[in-house]
Amino acid sequence: MLKDKVAVVTGASRGIGRAIALKMAECGAKVVVSARSTEALESLVKEICELGGEALSVPTDISSSADVDRLFDTAMEAFGRVDILVNNAGITRDNLLVRMKDADWDAVLDTNLKGAFLCSRAAAKIMGKQRIGRIINISSVVGEMGNAGQANYCASKAGLIGLTKSVARELSKRNVTVNAVTPGFIVTDMTEVLNEKVKESLLGQIPLGRFGEAEDIVSAVLFLASDQAGYITGQVLGVNGGMYM
Repeated sequence: MLKDKVAVVTGASRGIGRAIALKMAECGAKVVVSARSTEALESLVKEICELGGEALSVPTDISSSADVDRLFDTAMEAFGRVDILVNNAGITRDNLLVRMKDADWDAVLDTNLKGAFLCSRAAAKIMGKQRIGRIINISSVVGEMGNAGQANYCASKAGLIGLTKSVARELSKRNVTVNAVTPGFIVTDMTEVLNEKVKESLLGQIPLGRFGEAEDIVSAVLFLASDQAGYITGQVLGVNGGMYM
């Protein structure tokens, strides 16, 4: 499905990003994995290689333009092209608006939105010359509907949707598609720390009556990365169990 494609996946050390990287490698892609945790990335690369895939670890602070340039330079030196970018890296620093510190706002916007901008800019230069490419931004359902206590996170994820649509228009003539996936509440490290009362409240908002699994997001990303999605760009694909319609 992705044989001989080269994919860059940010935030790949755990959760959804890790699952995306593993599945893309399984589908034949050469995967460049990025995150801040060197140890976790090396473990992922080892797992991919043991399964017969090909992967490269590039620890990166995606809020740094120099780091991002190094990430893409390394990918090009190793594989000669970049076909797919998955902007998955994201952090939370939750608090009510009146208690939110400037540093918590800046940290979330720098990683979640500026990081996607920097990576998309670097990828666009490569994909534009290739005249083909796929950029997939992992936003969130709360970027569409909001969530109390997450003004910074919601703003960053809503910003990703605007970034998606703008960049899709810019790159369309170069045969580069740009789309967003908006996960609902997915079983990850982030949701596991929620207490049972909060989980029950959240489940009550989801028509399908369950939290999503990482594989639900992986399937959407794989479709958007594939040749079958070549006529889809500037779209937001909700994978949220009906939580937001």
